[in-house]
Amino acid sequence: MKEFQVNGSTSLSLALFTDVTNSRLVNNFFLLIARQLLDFVQTGKLEPEVALLNASLVPDIFPVLAAAHKALLSKSRESLTTRTLHSELIYNYSGSKHISESLKRCGISDDTTYVLAARFAASQDEMKDVAELINGKEVDLAELETKANLTHILKHYKITPEELAISSLSDAIVCRIAARDAL
Repeated sequence: MKEFQVNGSTSLSLALFTDVTNSRLVNNFFLLIARQLLDFVQTGKLEPEVALLNASLVPDIFPVLAAAHKALLSKSRESLTTRTLHSELIYNYSGSKHISESLKRCGISDDTTYVLAARFAASQDEMKDVAELINGKEVDLAELETKANLTHILKHYKITPEELAISSLSDAIVCRIAARDAL
């Protein structure tokens, strides 16, 4: 787990998990848990509240911090698009303007085995509770760069080779996060 300052006053704690089994169809019990986690994230009833992102779509931390900043800005203006700050983080990370599509693509699904958990203003105990929600092995955040699914990222954000010739993948995603509302 690592903590980052966003907006100067709010922290965002991130933890990366691999080999996650409770979001995958192993048997009916695990399928139920995965659907409950997904439903709880979408309705804001997950305790502790946390954003669960499909980590294979995250090439590094910078775009997540940009999405977090945008979510905090929306909250401060009382203009959240989604029901909670944590679902707003997932929504902002996505390239889609559709809430349900964003949560499906960038959030967890039944077959997600690589999860990035994000919580605003989390205490150590709250992050321990988050880790207990996820049946997987916590790994260092540096693994994001090596395990990102570049094919899916390029397709999801519609990033061209020409754009990557003059910009990094992370910067291209951040540009889409920042400009989505203007497009």
